[in-house]
Amino acid sequence: MRTPHRMTAHHRPNPYDELGALDEGPLQETRLEDFLGREPWDPENPEDPVEGAGSPAAGEGPEDPWSPPVHRRGSRRRRRRFSTLPLAAKALVTVLVLTAFLTLADRWAVLYAEHRAADVLRDRMHLAAAPEVEIGGFPFLTQVADGRLDSVRLTVPDVAADRVSLARVSATARDVRLDTDGPVSIRGAHAPRLDGEVLLSFADLNRELGASQVTFTGAGGDRVRARGTLPVAGHELRVSAQARIQRDGERGISTSIGGMRLDIGELATYRPGTRASQGLHLTPAAAADVARESRKAKALLSLPAMARRLGVPDTVIREALSDDGKLAELTGSPRFARQAARLNLVDLALDHPEALRRLGLDPELLDTLTHLTRPALADRLSLAFDLPAPNHGDLRLRDVRVEKEGIRVRVTGEDLTTGH
Repeated sequence: MRTPHRMTAHHRPNPYDELGALDEGPLQETRLEDFLGREPWDPENPEDPVEGAGSPAAGEGPEDPWSPPVHRRGSRRRRRRFSTLPLAAKALVTVLVLTAFLTLADRWAVLYAEHRAADVLRDRMHLAAAPEVEIGGFPFLTQVADGRLDSVRLTVPDVAADRVSLARVSATARDVRLDTDGPVSIRGAHAPRLDGEVLLSFADLNRELGASQVTFTGAGGDRVRARGTLPVAGHELRVSAQARIQRDGERGISTSIGGMRLDIGELATYRPGTRASQGLHLTPAAAADVARESRKAKALLSLPAMARRLGVPDTVIREALSDDGKLAELTGSPRFARQAARLNLVDLALDHPEALRRLGLDPELLDTLTHLTRPALADRLSLAFDLPAPNHGDLRLRDVRVEKEGIRVRVTGEDLTTGH
């Protein structure tokens, strides 16, 4: 068998010789100008246009004018997709779009109606601010076309009521019948039933009745506690009282003031009235001072009327006024201090003003207090008010509750008509 010839290193082809052979072949005549279809550039005439540069090849027509690329393939694709939807799906989409527009139009109409009603109520009720009107039920336009509204909620802030202002009056009327010539021409309304509530806040009371610097707080049940200061004859007297809240008729609230008390510093307490516990009395601390100070004790004992009210015999009084030892023995007993605190000093204020000065009391102040009758003082703390009577229909106050926030009253109405 013939052994194949093995290629030695001497007979291996040189790769660089192969590259050189390529340069000597037909590709050698290929130039860049030939590849681009242009004539060679003449360096002696550089401004001459290069023939064939940017121009169409021989035998070809002019190039088409340039136009921007089309990027709306997605929209065309969506249109094609919508066109391929079945008829029922197209109808459903159309109904949904129309429903959305009708809902938007209905909501715009109800907002306009609420705003218009608020302006009318503000003008007719002479309110400082427009009330809040909320029309319930859906859709609104069909309700107006039918001449009725499912419900109307009205919230009126800051309503003047006699000496005070009601913080908030809110009410809801249902099945309201409209007197209308069309959706945009409503002459009036009739509410067969109305339910709401009135709030008289303590914060408003404290601000509006602040001339006397009295604050009101809930005392539980139907009672309100009043505390603060009251200017009387140039003196700031501490005042405290309790007001019982109750209905007065069908539309009114009245207050009965009890437990009224005026403190004249730490010296005396004035309670208006004619009962034994009422009138002008020394405080226990002031009565103890009278028992310790001989000058004040003699001021009381020197008045026969006061001495008789103390229950001290005349002979004992004469001995005490002439002998300091006897005076100390009389006034040093606990019974004397208790009796002194029970004395009503109103008569003393009228007949013996100098004796009051010795006790440290201002006679002018006490004279003013005696003329400050119980009704006059109670009027300063009164929280009474009346709701205005409606032109047509019946409006009544129901339950009265005293809460932490204020006095809350339930309101009901029947056959209420407005706009006529």
